[in-house]
Amino acid sequence: MSAAKEESDIMTKPEKAAVLSFIIPGVGQIYNGAIWRGVFWLIITPGFWLGTGGLLGWVCHLISAYTAYSFARSHPDRNLLTR
Repeated sequence: MSAAKEESDIMTKPEKAAVLSFIIPGVGQIYNGAIWRGVFWLIITPGFWLGTGGLLGWVCHLISAYTAYSFARSHPDRNLLTR
């Protein structure tokens, strides 16, 4: 296996996961391979936006982005192709 192919198979961008999850909460978790965590954030965040009139929606957005970043950073060798 070539080095370029090997590097493309390994998730090495926690910043990308955080940005994805900040734009659409849960997408960064799905990018990381944590599908159920992503679905959780996709459901919970709109609920907080609507249920609190937007007050806690930002909190969920920030927590979602942070958890996507920290998961990607602590699991840099997760293979995206096997998820």
